[in-house]
Amino acid sequence: MSGGPPLHDVARRAQVGRGVPPQPMSITEGQAMSNFSRTQRIRKEVVWTDGGVVAAQHRKAAEVGAAVLAAGGDAMDAAVATSFAVGVVEPWMSGPMGGGMMTLWRAGEQRAETIEFGMRAPAGLDVADYPLEPGRQAADLFPWTRVRDDRNIYGATSVAVPGTVAGMALAHRQYGTRDWGDLLAPAVALAEEGMLLDWYSSLLIASAARQLAQDPDAAALFLADGQWPDIAGWTTASAARLDQRVHAATLRRLADHGAQDFYHGDIGRMLVDDVRAKGGCLSMEDLRSYQAEARAPRTVRYRDAVIHAPSGLSAGAELVTALQQMQAAFDPGDAPSAASYAALASGLGDAYRDRLAHAGDTGESPRAPACTTSFSVVDRHGNMVNVTQTLLSMFGSHVVSGQTGMLLNNGIMWFDPEQGRPNSLAPGKRCLMNVCPTVGQVGDRMFAIGASGGRKILPAVANLVSFMADFGMDLEQAFHTPRIDASAATGTVMDEDLPQDVAQALAALGPVTTAKRTVHPYAFAVPAGVMRQAGRNCGATEIMSPWGDAVCEADM
Repeated sequence: MSGGPPLHDVARRAQVGRGVPPQPMSITEGQAMSNFSRTQRIRKEVVWTDGGVVAAQHRKAAEVGAAVLAAGGDAMDAAVATSFAVGVVEPWMSGPMGGGMMTLWRAGEQRAETIEFGMRAPAGLDVADYPLEPGRQAADLFPWTRVRDDRNIYGATSVAVPGTVAGMALAHRQYGTRDWGDLLAPAVALAEEGMLLDWYSSLLIASAARQLAQDPDAAALFLADGQWPDIAGWTTASAARLDQRVHAATLRRLADHGAQDFYHGDIGRMLVDDVRAKGGCLSMEDLRSYQAEARAPRTVRYRDAVIHAPSGLSAGAELVTALQQMQAAFDPGDAPSAASYAALASGLGDAYRDRLAHAGDTGESPRAPACTTSFSVVDRHGNMVNVTQTLLSMFGSHVVSGQTGMLLNNGIMWFDPEQGRPNSLAPGKRCLMNVCPTVGQVGDRMFAIGASGGRKILPAVANLVSFMADFGMDLEQAFHTPRIDASAATGTVMDEDLPQDVAQALAALGPVTTAKRTVHPYAFAVPAGVMRQAGRNCGATEIMSPWGDAVCEADM
């Protein structure tokens, strides 16, 4: 077992106490990224309220959604407004040029539903344009064989047909109560003002500066002099903002003319012109033929809970698989234990192996469907929704559409570039997503949760479902409890705050690495959730997220 710093430190202290010279510590990947304080503890307060709540990765976006609720809007009205707002204040994670999925709960009908708006490969895509480099692994989220020049990861050749606008439009038609233009107006205002650059945004931009500098429009938007991020001094507050006026103009047109302008009108034509000018193959026919879909979720009983996992090309099937295995593997006690964490790791491992072997878009309704923004909303009537939307990688393709002012996705990276597999790259195929927006009921508690973080999303959601369904935790307890991640073939990553017996139980299944919950990078994904009990609501976001917050409508 490759243990983390807490386990090694215990042994070293014991040796020194017996007069034994301390032995050199072996440094694993997980240990190498932990230079941080062991005594620091971070918490986020969770407030219960009679009104609605929005929990989002950026406080400004949550405030937009909460203001919609305060004005009498439905949970879906707030979700639409939050979706476009977060695309402004966290533009490298999601936005109109991406895709995603939502799972919703209609309290009056006692009914859950999934709306899928994932990306799709352009019909004109030619697989021959993505030659493989055998023996080399891709540089980003997935363990695919590398494509020459990373053409499936960076640049216009990585851009898939976006679906977010279509998804929000479908959700609004079915459940919205407020005018479309009014819901987009706060995002327009945020973009006209420009996103405030602070230390966290500077950190994220700096991490992608080399690739952003390759695209003139991305460099002009995010980099000072097209070369480096605008970073304030250590103790100096920065007042710099991104110039998002072109983004604002596009949103204003979308507000005035509706979603059809994105897929049939001038916005679509500007997008297509920009992608094709930079070497991509997106066409107006790709946009005109795109449709978001509403369908029943994957509903499963887990112990005394009912879980509505997402349908479609999501991680919903894998969540169901993991939960079913966990139910048979251990009996819950008063708190998470070595047995529960081991059952979770084992269930997730089996689910991922099945996903890699069988999941993908085969051109039919799939059996198993197979860096991102996730936010959750509950209104005063108990309607709920989690939306998980993404550009895929952080900064997506690292290319900006100059005429629209928006970052473009790199959805082509979702496909396995090797042929003959369920998820192999091909023209017109739907992208296999990692998103897992989930709604559940445990006793008299309802919750909606999701997460961002690529492959780490499913483990985060499974951890939280287990905490609430197996051990009766409320949202605050669940979000502060240490988690594990079993999304990689190399073994399990566990929070270094977990005890030694958990490490030993996980080690019996395979290699174990410890990691600390930090601001960057995130070892355990970034969840956001809401909960309702006895007519009262609350919300929570990842405790380490510096921007994430749950905002009550009463505060607006």
